[in-house]
Formats: sequence, C-alpha cells, structure tokens
Amino acid sequence: MQRPGMIGGHLRAFWRDRTGYLTRQAELGDVSFLKMGPQPVFFINHPDLVRDVLVVNAHKFIKGRALQRSKVMLGSGLLTNEGPDHLRQRRMIQPAFHRTRIAEYTRSMVTYADQMSDSWRDGEIYDIDQAMMHLTLRIVGKTLFNAEVGDDADRIGQAMTTLVELFNFLLLPFSEWLEKMPFPQSIRFKRARRTLDEIVYGIINERRRSGEDKGDLLSMLLLAQDDADGSAMTDEQVRDEALTLFLAGHETTANALTWTWYLLSQNPEKEAKFHAEIDAVLDGRVPTMDDIPSLTYTESVLAESMRLYPPAWAIGRNTVETHEFNGFTAVAGTLILSSPFVMHRDARFWDEPLSFNPERWESQCVKEAGQRNIYFPFGGGVRRCIGESFAWAEGILLLATLARKWKLSLVPGQQIEMKPMITLRPKYGMRMKCQNRER
Repeated sequence: MQRPGMIGGHLRAFWRDRTGYLTRQAELGDVSFLKMGPQPVFFINHPDLVRDVLVVNAHKFIKGRALQRSKVMLGSGLLTNEGPDHLRQRRMIQPAFHRTRIAEYTRSMVTYADQMSDSWRDGEIYDIDQAMMHLTLRIVGKTLFNAEVGDDADRIGQAMTTLVELFNFLLLPFSEWLEKMPFPQSIRFKRARRTLDEIVYGIINERRRSGEDKGDLLSMLLLAQDDADGSAMTDEQVRDEALTLFLAGHETTANALTWTWYLLSQNPEKEAKFHAEIDAVLDGRVPTMDDIPSLTYTESVLAESMRLYPPAWAIGRNTVETHEFNGFTAVAGTLILSSPFVMHRDARFWDEPLSFNPERWESQCVKEAGQRNIYFPFGGGVRRCIGESFAWAEGILLLATLARKWKLSLVPGQQIEMKPMITLRPKYGMRMKCQNRER
C-alpha cells in the first residue's frame, strides 16, 4: 500500500496525480486497499473483478461519491439516480437511442462538422479541445432537443467547464456544508448552475408553450407519464435529464476526439493510413451513416484513442451490502474503484500497451474486448452508457468529415498533460494547426 498522509489518508496523494496514483496502486495486486479521508476504498484491477462489480453483483452497489455529489449540479438524472427510478428513466429514454433515431441524428452530426470544416482556414491555429466541445454541444442540442444552441454554445461550454473544474470542491470532506458558505468556489459554482438552468429551462418552456411533439427526446420527456399514477414529469425532472445528457452527450465525445487528433499528430504513419481510408471511402464527399461499416480503420483509431485516454477514466461504486471478492470483505459504505485508464494500459492484457496501435483492433473487435472486460470506456452492466451507439457514430463521422479536408498538427512547445476530473481533459488545452489536404 502506498503510504497515507496523516490527514485525509491517501486522498491528497490521489488528488495530486490521480491516474499515476492508481497506476502505482495496481502494481500492488489485483485488489488493494486504501483510505480516502474516512472512507475505506478497494481498488480493483482485473477483468473478472470488474465484471463481478459492474455486471454480476451490480445490485449490491450504487454510484460512488463523485456521482452522488454531482446531483448538486445534475439533479436526479439518468447518470445519478439509482434503483427503480433509474430503470424507469432508462426505459423512457432508450427509444431516443434506437438505431433508426441515430440514423436521423447522423445527418445533423455531419452538417455541423462540415460547417466547422468550412470555417477553418489553412495555416490557422485553433484550440481543438474548445472547438470539439463547441461542435459536440451543438450536436447534442440539435439531435436530442431540436434546439439550436449555437448562440448559447459558448455560454453553456463555459458554465460546463466551470462546473467540471469545481468538481474537486464538491468532493472535499464536508463539502455539503462548504458549498452553502460564501466561498469563491461556491459562488462560481452557483453562478454557472444558474446559467445552465436559464438556458435549459428556456428550451423546456418554449417547447411547452408550443405544445408541439417534434419526436425528439425532449418531446418524449414532456409527454411521458408515470405508469403508476399517470402523472407527467415536472419541469425540474425534465431539466435534470436534459442537463445530464447535455453534459454526458458532449463532454465525453469532445475529449475523445481531442485526444484522437493529438495521437494522430504524433503518429504520422497511422495518420497517413487514416487519411488514405477516408479518401478511398468518401472520394471527396461528406460521409453518411452508410459509410460507417467501411470506415474500419477510422473506428480502430477512435477505439485505440479511447483505450489510451478513456473519457471516463475511473468508475466508482459504493457497497450497499457486504460483498466478498478474492478473499477480501467490503462492508456497506466501502468504495470500490476501478479504472479503464489503468486496465487499458495493463501489459497482461495488451501487447505494447502504451503504444498507439489501431491495428490491434484488426485481430480483436471492440465487442470482444468488452466481453472480456479488458476494455470498458463506456462502463458496464445495467449502468453502461445509454448513448454508446450514438457516441461511436458521432466520433467516426466527425473524424471523417473533418479529416476529409484537414490535417491537424500539434503546435510545438506545448505542455501536454492529462487533467483527470469527471472526464479526462487535456490540462493545458490542445492547440493545433490546420493544413488543407485538398491543395
């Protein structure tokens, strides 16, 4: 066990270098014990144990403290709710992610990506992390809520970034009381939350006034009725679901794309193969959903990027009843922590685990690696990400649409580091230079 601090146990060391800390913890064995403040924690790092917690015995666990505390900003949405309420919400939202719906969404994905492609200029430098956030935010606003959030995208993005960056504050011991005090962090947090509420409630109110069923997720939420008493969802309940999907539906994909552009820029041979596939499949036109099965190397590039830089880099579960595994006993209230970031880089399960090698996905598919529980960027079990199919289609199509015309090169002299928060962001951003491939 790594040496704990006198105050807070291992919490301070974990906060200073989260992915590094868990990587070192994994060297101690498949199961290791630590304490974060007063909470006992088991860190697990074996696919059988991940399956045990996320799939086989999922009923013994609820989301960890991180997502429990995120209710302060997301409310009781799909990401944070538990038990029967979560299952009811999932059943209600699931139709929005059926294949036929995703096929409709892909047209908006490509349209917005093509608009961004047309706005770029040869030789210009862009903050690609911010550009991807802006793009995916517009897409989730249009596809799930039929809302044009272009004018509000920057406001939403800044507020989301504020909430994500202040998430550490929410995880502090006694933060339930600290957030009620007039600290700068709590003031900034409340201001960002008010901004998001203003925008989301505005979208909800406009739809309620129109009374129009547009066949999107927002209409489904507004028209939904409780099976037991026939009651409709309140505006607050709709807000919680909308805000959850705004965050989950754009933050994770934007980060995955940002790290993908970075990895391609650092691996010229892989980048050339990626561009060659896009040229051969598309022949200069924009992609459609029908092209996805032919963009196999593009899919492998995205899969490999999420292996090395999974947006959801750690997954926590709190035990609600005693659970035993590998000779260890976790009593109720124990946090069980697993990490896709660490598992995806474990040499026991991956050849040359630190290398960016999309070709590895030619000998094993994503589904197979997921079934083996060595690859789980979207989680697992009943809490597996509901938008996984949406994210794969979006990631592949946005990469193909933008790379059809542009090659992105990392601006020299940057410090590239990870910033593990709710998601795995680049710590100092990602500035890249656009080079026109059509010249």
